[in-house]
Order: sequence, then structure tokens, then C-alpha cells
Amino acid sequence: MIVVGGEALIDLVPAARPPGALLPRPGGGPYNTALALGRLGAEAAFCSRVSADGFGESLLSGLRAAGVDLSLVQRGPEPTTLAVPSLAPDGSASYGFYVEGTADRLFTLPPALPDGVRALALGTCSLVLEPGASAYEALLRRESRRGLLTLLDPNIRPALIADPAGYRARFRERLLPYTSVLKLSEEDAAWLGGGVGDWLAAGPSAVVLTRGAAGLTVWTRDGGECSVPARRVGVVDTIGAGDTVNAALLHRLAGTAAPPRDAVDSHGVDRGGVERGGVDWRGVDWPDVLAYAAHASALTCTRAGAEPPYAAEL
Repeated sequence: MIVVGGEALIDLVPAARPPGALLPRPGGGPYNTALALGRLGAEAAFCSRVSADGFGESLLSGLRAAGVDLSLVQRGPEPTTLAVPSLAPDGSASYGFYVEGTADRLFTLPPALPDGVRALALGTCSLVLEPGASAYEALLRRESRRGLLTLLDPNIRPALIADPAGYRARFRERLLPYTSVLKLSEEDAAWLGGGVGDWLAAGPSAVVLTRGAAGLTVWTRDGGECSVPARRVGVVDTIGAGDTVNAALLHRLAGTAAPPRDAVDSHGVDRGGVERGGVDWRGVDWPDVLAYAAHASALTCTRAGAEPPYAAEL
């Protein structure tokens, strides 16, 4: 099983007509990742705090329909977070948020994840908004020490980050050392600063960079580098494209053979030379993994809002 932790929210997406209308659609980077995993056929669970309001019920219904396990979901009476994306002519999106007093930011650390869990993914608003951000950080550190494959997608939303320097320090010093795979967009990379060598030295075994129409590139700690082109499609918008990349990466990587957890030390490094989460990175077919992610994310871009594809579509 793959566990995805983080916020579930409602995107208020501009409608074609009437002018100025907004359509509510399920969203949030982690939510979209969990939804995409379920649609791709992976065994997935969502770990979050979700409102008991109508929006919250709608969010959970979407995950249920995709076959996502909801046993790790906490519920609360607080309202659902709202995001308002603004679309550029090329379909790219920027966001404004309504987050005060919302349910997802009150997430608390759950008990240890079940033994059947092979991977954990975290990202976006859940890494910023306290007190939940500290609980997600604790979850990442604890499960990384237990040997899980961990994927981190910072998915930077500058409007939510009141202390950019503090966030960058937290990212570098408290998150990266417990991360197996770091997934960044070019915009994320520019905002965070540093470079691939810096990020790999801080902890991850692989860094995947999404480059929009230019495709995807991965760098690995052993000096490997691989790029694949993007699929050429008619883009409606890019909402959920990066989240679909997360799901596709996890779906392929979490299936890689792994040793028992007791073969992994407290820093997530296998005593036999296999690093981070028990994945034998030397055996990963990165061209295949990246091509699969490029295909899945391209299909998401052909639809309005975060609508990741189903396995049969690939």
C-alpha cells in the first residue's frame, strides 16, 4: 500500500460560461495524488483531516470511487479549505487560498502506519500550515526511519509562506534528510534555490524535475541522469499534472523489490548497500518510469481541473 498524506480542498475553477463563474472541484496536491494512484490501479490510502461539511463528504466520495482506503482519515467540524486558481493563456495555474480555521491544517500525528505500507508521499500546503505541518513532518521522519520509500513534493505556494527563509531552512534541514525521492517543478526549484547536487547531498536518492512542455528529468545520487520528452497534447489546464506525476512515480517505484524493514538502519539506508526505503535504485528503469509519468500527466492536462487518468487509458 502507498499512503499519501496532506490536504484535501476544493478548487474553485473558472467556468467557460457565464463569465466570472467558478465551479467547485476536488483538489489539493496530496488529494490529487491519492486519487491518481487509485485510478492507476495502485493500492493507496489517504491520510489527512477532512471536514464533515458537504465539501468534505464530496472529497471522500471521490476517493472512495477510486478505491482509495480512508481508514487513516481524521474528521472535524471545521470548514474545508478553498483554493482559487487563476489560469494563464498556456493553461498554467496560480492560486489564492482560504485556509483560516480549516480542517486539514489541524491534522494530528497518527499511530505507526501498518506493516503493509511500502511508501509515503507528502506535499504542498500540508508542509506549510501549522499545527498540521509539524505533524506531517513528524510522520515523514518516523516512517522514513522505519524504512519506507518517501516522496516529497513541496509544490510551493508562495502566498501561503509567511517566512520564506524559515521554510527553506526547514525543507533543507528537517525534510530532505528523510526523503527518498524529491519531485520538483522548475518553479519550485527556482523558489527554493540551490541545485540538484545540494538536494542530493542533503538526503534524497533521486531528484525528479518536471519541466512542462520540455518533459521530465531525474538525477540520482550515483551520478545517473535521464530525461524524457513530454507527450504532445491539447492542454486545457495543468491543474493536477504534477500530482499525477507523483502518483505515477510512486506506482512504479513502490513495486520495486525491497528487503525486509529490519534490513534498513535508522537513517533509511540498507546495510547491504540499498538506499532509502529498501528500493534497489540500481535496478530502476528510469526511462520507463519517467515515460509512464509523462504519459499520465499529459492526459490530466487534456481535462479541466484535476482529473487524472485511469489505468486503461494508458
